[in-house]
Amino acid sequence: MQVATGKSILGGVAIGPLRVYRKEETQTAAASSLTVEEELARFDAAREKAKEQLRALYDKALEEVGEENAAIFEIHEMMLEDDDYIDAVKSIVENQGATAEYAVATTGDNFAAAFADMEDAYMKARATDVRDVSGRVVNILSGAEEQDALGDEPAILVADDLTPSETVQMDKSKLLGFITRYGSANSHTAILARTMNIPALIGVDYDESWDGKLAVLDGYNHCVYVDPAPELLSAMEDKRKDDLKQEALLQGLKKKPNVTLDGREVKVYANIGNAGDVGLVLQNDGGGIGLFRSEFIYLNSQDFPTEEEQFAIYKRVAETMAGKKVIIRTLDIGADKQADYFGLDKEENPALGYRAIRICLTRRDIFKAQLRAILRASAFGTVSVMFPMIISVREIRDAKDVLEECRRELRERGVAMGEVEIGIMIETPAAVMMAEELAQEVQFFSLGTNDLTQYTLAIDRQNPKLDAFYDAHHPAILRMIRQTVEAGHRHGCWVGICGELGADLTLTETFLRMGVDELSVSPPAILPLRKKIRSLDLSKDPET
Repeated sequence: MQVATGKSILGGVAIGPLRVYRKEETQTAAASSLTVEEELARFDAAREKAKEQLRALYDKALEEVGEENAAIFEIHEMMLEDDDYIDAVKSIVENQGATAEYAVATTGDNFAAAFADMEDAYMKARATDVRDVSGRVVNILSGAEEQDALGDEPAILVADDLTPSETVQMDKSKLLGFITRYGSANSHTAILARTMNIPALIGVDYDESWDGKLAVLDGYNHCVYVDPAPELLSAMEDKRKDDLKQEALLQGLKKKPNVTLDGREVKVYANIGNAGDVGLVLQNDGGGIGLFRSEFIYLNSQDFPTEEEQFAIYKRVAETMAGKKVIIRTLDIGADKQADYFGLDKEENPALGYRAIRICLTRRDIFKAQLRAILRASAFGTVSVMFPMIISVREIRDAKDVLEECRRELRERGVAMGEVEIGIMIETPAAVMMAEELAQEVQFFSLGTNDLTQYTLAIDRQNPKLDAFYDAHHPAILRMIRQTVEAGHRHGCWVGICGELGADLTLTETFLRMGVDELSVSPPAILPLRKKIRSLDLSKDPET
């Protein structure tokens, strides 16, 4: 038996034969026998065909993993329309007399290398996306057929790396799990794996001889067992059966209340990125939407979305949720979420820079368009607005003034509006320390534990070199959460958590004992969280 370790993307067990995926490299001739004009025409035709393929992939991903995750293929299509990318390809064709496929392959390598050299972990992960897009165009130009990574039988896929396109195109009935040598937890492929509930390991130093051998992928213990001993195989088969049984039991929790054994109720809401994700919320019986990341509307647009465009999206979500609470966070552009048309300056430390509410309060035309859209949508459901990255009372009051100004404008136009609850994200140490004063200005707090942890510990959460130092359970973080809850409650403010910690079942009891009123998690995490809540008895002393 061989044992190899890696980094787990998703807890779970997969058992089956290993299939080592050897990607066939498309050979590209450098010198062209055609004219420059003919090669450029070939490139343009291949780009158009690639965009058609990406639209088909988007539709497939939309159905399987929701709009937020499908958006990667819209981004891929945008790459094919990027002037810098196109100009680089054309320059190689014109100046070197090269074939279109050579020019595309070279440009893809150059752009990917530029991303890979960036310090930001999120941007590093975009190198794979560039290679994916360029490889698609090269294959079209060369007439290469897309490879079937899995074959005819279900298998655990093993590869150096997998692109988002490869992951989405695979037959999910045959993909038991996947193992890669490279990749990161922030890659789109990893995100897709988590969304599709596929056990996966990255950073595994696999051997080509594994091909065809029986293996167990143990996502709980971050390892893979090749040719497992009979006793281990039997135990892992039992674990897999237990996982399937638990999944079935979770389905039985639909329509059940989120109430502890001693009668304490907590709201369980969902985090979404787009209107298309609402189906997943309803499918998993979410009680509302605790975080609508509105910035994805901006990230998936090539220009500032209009008030009408935003209104249509917010209205659709509010109507679909049929009176359940929908909390819309105003745009949180900046840091690792960039949209070129904003014209933001490059910053040495964007996580601490010009982002979120700081953009909104200084570019009020953008802010007001969004707020008017939210206010108009409030006539069609129960809508709340939440301001991100707040560090002072002045910022809240300024934001509320803009909101009231928008309300007056709409009232003058005779536009219908509903009551809108106002809240803020608590995601900086400053906001925690000012919680007493901030709670007097709003109706609710939502703790963004991802950024709160990053800023409190002074650790870039996207830097893999710092994984060993990053501790979301750090006593300082838990004390800050408790302090925020207590301050909010003293002033009639309800308090929720919408960061990753909200789905951490090891902390659920801790949060409920602190008095947290609401937990907002990804849609697939709703039922496991409900199960945990219903198993707790807060009247008993906590286990030490």
